[in-house]
Amino acid sequence: MLIKLASTQILGILSYCHQTVLSQRTRSLALLFATGLGLSLVVAACSPTATTTQDTATANTYAPTKSLTVSIGYQKSATVLNALKTKGDLEKALAASKSSVKFLEFPAGTPLLEAMNAGSIDFGYTGEGPPVFAQAAGTALVYVAYETANPKSEGILVPKDSPIKTVADLKGKKVAFAKGSNTHYLLVKALEAAGLQYSDINPAFLKPAEARAAFEGGNVDAWAIWDPYLAAAEKSAGARLITDATGIAANRGYYLARKSFVDEHPEILKLILDEVKKVDRWAADNPVEVAKFLETQLGIEASVLEVSEKRRNYGLFPLSDEEIAGQQQIADTFQKLQLIPKPVQIKEIVLKDGK
Repeated sequence: MLIKLASTQILGILSYCHQTVLSQRTRSLALLFATGLGLSLVVAACSPTATTTQDTATANTYAPTKSLTVSIGYQKSATVLNALKTKGDLEKALAASKSSVKFLEFPAGTPLLEAMNAGSIDFGYTGEGPPVFAQAAGTALVYVAYETANPKSEGILVPKDSPIKTVADLKGKKVAFAKGSNTHYLLVKALEAAGLQYSDINPAFLKPAEARAAFEGGNVDAWAIWDPYLAAAEKSAGARLITDATGIAANRGYYLARKSFVDEHPEILKLILDEVKKVDRWAADNPVEVAKFLETQLGIEASVLEVSEKRRNYGLFPLSDEEIAGQQQIADTFQKLQLIPKPVQIKEIVLKDGK
């Protein structure tokens, strides 16, 4: 019926145009209009409704995020990610996007970022040093947030009966620390402040558990370490602190992610950071509860852990120019000492203003 009506309208218009004295241009326009109208009516009669197409486009726009399994690297001594794993809230949040999470434990930041370089983890947390070494080694990572400074949460220890009284006394001594860690930088800057060079000491590159055994066994003269191992050594072994990082190093922590993960899953990254912030606030408000939680995780007495928790600061923020400059200073120091093979630019791998 609709097609027949269209044909009648076309014939009527053409007849009118033929009988009326029009310019050649007018006749052409009339013919085009008539043909277009007829085709439109025919297409409308034979096509599905416009609302169906629109609904399909809307459905595609709001399709669920493609499911994936996010791999997160953590250290037991890193309170927030350890608690995030235990609480299970991230699993629930990711389930809404049909995704899941698995946590992989590491003894320190350097092996954690080596795993990120290998593609084994997507997200993790370390101190100041490891990201610099990782960037210099070509790891495609991104700084996505930082944890506020904690200069009292790391320091250099000596045995209680040691003749070493100050950092200057470390000349010629064997000092244990984790290579590429935040305490590696602390040691370099502490020596510099005392008028010594890094070459004036004998470094012993040891992970925390190995370093503690060497320290308590008298196989090293000093130990540069972070909390809660710092507090544990002070309490259990009577270790003496010759300096913490106050006025020497900021001792910030950094949340890092694999670059391809940041590029491909920004919505999942935001979700993870939102959950991290929640745990961060919980830890800041509940030092006693955090100490009890870590006691079962680390095998360190809760009373010792309370000491480390009460002298640390919490707070998660995007990196500002100040933090970037501070991290750049660390990178420049390591490069000057030839601890990394080439200069690096921290600003090139920072997630800033959500980009």
